[in-house]
Amino acid sequence: MNTACPIPIADYPTVTLAHGGGGALMHQLIERMFRGAFSNALLDAGHDGAVFAVDGERMALTTDSYVVRPLFFPGGDIGTLAVNGTVNDLAMCGAQPLYLTLGMILEEGLPMETLWRAVQSIQRAAGEADVRIVTGDTKVVDRGKGDGIYLNTAGTGVLRTKTDIAPKRIREGDAILLSGDIGRHGMAIMAVREGLEFESEIQSDCAPVVEPVMALLNAGVEVHSLRDLTRGGLAGGLIEHARTAGMTVRISEARIPVREEVQGACELLGLDPLYVANEGRFIVFVPQDQAERALTVMRACAVSSEATQIGSVTGRDRAVVHMESRIGSLRIVDLLSGEQLPRIC
Repeated sequence: MNTACPIPIADYPTVTLAHGGGGALMHQLIERMFRGAFSNALLDAGHDGAVFAVDGERMALTTDSYVVRPLFFPGGDIGTLAVNGTVNDLAMCGAQPLYLTLGMILEEGLPMETLWRAVQSIQRAAGEADVRIVTGDTKVVDRGKGDGIYLNTAGTGVLRTKTDIAPKRIREGDAILLSGDIGRHGMAIMAVREGLEFESEIQSDCAPVVEPVMALLNAGVEVHSLRDLTRGGLAGGLIEHARTAGMTVRISEARIPVREEVQGACELLGLDPLYVANEGRFIVFVPQDQAERALTVMRACAVSSEATQIGSVTGRDRAVVHMESRIGSLRIVDLLSGEQLPRIC
């Protein structure tokens, strides 16, 4: 067995992880260390969850951890994030979510009122997503070691399609549809952290997206791939697809909806909304001749009522994302060297 670290120490000025751990370094960590160590057919699919069969029934399994700060923010909290984030990952596999696990890591001294508030949020979100929490675990860590509450969830569901939904299935000519405006989750949290006030309070978009995904599948739309736009935002989701499929993707900046207050907050803080995390937004790749029908289906659901086509898959010449700016110039959208906003999910 090869015990050498697959990421050469000389490649980095430091071998310790930065706080927040995102962007290009996290991508390399996942691809070169974790995937290299644990490689298997299910993991190597590079999707939001693993898809497998149990007694002929196709299932999906996913897991995620939540370390958001602050615990409560406009439009959501750590509890709603934990439920919605997990059911959304299952939906991205084309699965109807059924069951969740819940692991809680609690810091010594955490007020019971704070814990109860989070528990109630988890209960409500699970009810709204029509899933049940069927097992869990609780640990308490020393004061100052846990930042209040950390949550871990795993989820399982049943696939509602016979065809695979995965990045490797996207094809030249596919339309890229975005379910709504971007950047609200990350900027809602940053506004609280920085004490920013706007005419309209920025609310996180945290929500389950199972309804529009199931509607697309029930309508017979040929869905090639789906991705929720959490860490790395819209840019991250598109780049992962381009690299996994070996395809060139082209998007139009003018077609990407960003609310005025979110754009203003990003400009104030020197951030790019393309990279800001969302918790209720997703992209879907469908054949161009089915794009209008898909948009009609998505717009009938409240969470995706502002769905729009933002671009297309243009070929196999390079695994890259191009964006046409509002003034007509073309630039490459690439991963950031670090994460813009740590501790937002």
